[in-house]
Amino acid sequence: MASNQLTKASGGFQRRKVVDRVMTGIAYAFTAFALVALVWVIAYVMSRGIQVWSLSFFTETTALFGDGGGIYNAMIGTAWIVLLAVLIGVPVGVMAGIYLADFGDNRLGDFIRFTADTMAGIPSIVVGLFIYALLILIMGWNAFAGACALAILMLPVIARTTEGIIRLVPGEIREASLALGLPQWKTMFRVVLPTAAAGIITGVFLAVARAAGETAPLIFTMLGSNFTNTNPLEGAMSAVSLYVYQASSSPYEAVQNAAWGAALVLLIFVLTLNFIARAIALRQKA
Repeated sequence: MASNQLTKASGGFQRRKVVDRVMTGIAYAFTAFALVALVWVIAYVMSRGIQVWSLSFFTETTALFGDGGGIYNAMIGTAWIVLLAVLIGVPVGVMAGIYLADFGDNRLGDFIRFTADTMAGIPSIVVGLFIYALLILIMGWNAFAGACALAILMLPVIARTTEGIIRLVPGEIREASLALGLPQWKTMFRVVLPTAAAGIITGVFLAVARAAGETAPLIFTMLGSNFTNTNPLEGAMSAVSLYVYQASSSPYEAVQNAAWGAALVLLIFVLTLNFIARAIALRQKA
């Protein structure tokens, strides 16, 4: 009887081992498929985009006809909206994360978490329509409205990341600071936040990387322009992602090729932000 039990146990172990190897193989196969798709997209965009890169491509303004021009004005627009979105979204998102981490164990905190999680899944075009109704109908086309739309998209990522990182800070650090006589708000800003800074910055970079590649909100807020506009509060303005969308539907082959060049610029920008975020996270673990 004992030998039968041992035989059954051994057979069950072998089956579990086989199932484990099969599932591991499936996981590796799907991972390889995802990597091949990613590498193929990056390689294809690079092969098409690098052909149109030149000094004039980065110093001339865009054009939806002829040779397609350059993307100087689009880069100016992207710089403005990313900068303004960071100035608007980061403070609000970090403060929301601080509240959720330290004071959010109540109904209001649960409501804020539910709202943030819901906002993370809202299509960006809906955010663009919201800002269009809230600001554009009053102020007209401008980059500030586009930055507000991107800030809304950044908020849930920053808030939830900040909350999670702050909760990872050991309680002993807080208790030691409070025991030395520092009030709770000074403990948060002078002790907890510096300790969690690397993780928060990682979340900010990831949020910026996501927002920088968005196009739908900019269609309803910035409209697009072939001229250089340095005033983010007035007038239509272009952006790299918006130009890629507009130029890709042009009947001119040269303009379509310029869209590939702009797409490569955007791809490198987003990948750089992700690599920086990854490097900061790895440095924090070390």
